[in-house]
Amino acid sequence: MEVSNETDSSLLNPDEPIGAPEVFTPAKPSFWSGLGSALRELIETLVLTLVIFLVIRFAVQNFRIEGFSMEPNFHDGQYLFVNKLIYMLHPPQRGDVIVFVPPNNNSRDYIKRVIGLPGDRIEIRSGKVFLNGEPLVESYPLNEGSYSTGSLVVSPDEYFVLGDNRNFSSDSHSWGTVSAKKIIGKAWISYWPPQMMGLVPDYTFAAGK
Repeated sequence: MEVSNETDSSLLNPDEPIGAPEVFTPAKPSFWSGLGSALRELIETLVLTLVIFLVIRFAVQNFRIEGFSMEPNFHDGQYLFVNKLIYMLHPPQRGDVIVFVPPNNNSRDYIKRVIGLPGDRIEIRSGKVFLNGEPLVESYPLNEGSYSTGSLVVSPDEYFVLGDNRNFSSDSHSWGTVSAKKIIGKAWISYWPPQMMGLVPDYTFAAGK
């Protein structure tokens, strides 16, 4: 029996190489298919925007200063961003400017400076603050007060706060300490008015210094 090695030329396309892959032309998307894709992209964008907004809102809050209790460092009508996450990483430090809900008024937020930490002994004599028996050196601009208070030891999870405009500030010298649970966050960035834009300066000091 003979076997022929010749290829039947009648079965070949002379313009196409042997074994060439088939080519498929994709169908054009319909109007409804394109509309569905656009709607899906729009929904994904809106969801992502909402997630970013919620994350930022959880971490940062804007705050408008009302009044003059923090003069000369902060002014009436000034806007700040408050860092709400920082005290999840570490507790407040002496010298921090914080925003909180005061024990004497649950309907408003206050802004003051942390002077005493839990365990600190605070006394004010004719406007001069004594921290653990030593006169406190405050390096930030300050309008000193003229009042005096008795000696007070700050309780656990409490903070002693004062305004920078001492004689015109409702603060711990008149209504006591602030609970850690009532602290909203740390003053972080001033963003309005434009001439006050920038990071809020940090002033920290050790106990009795």
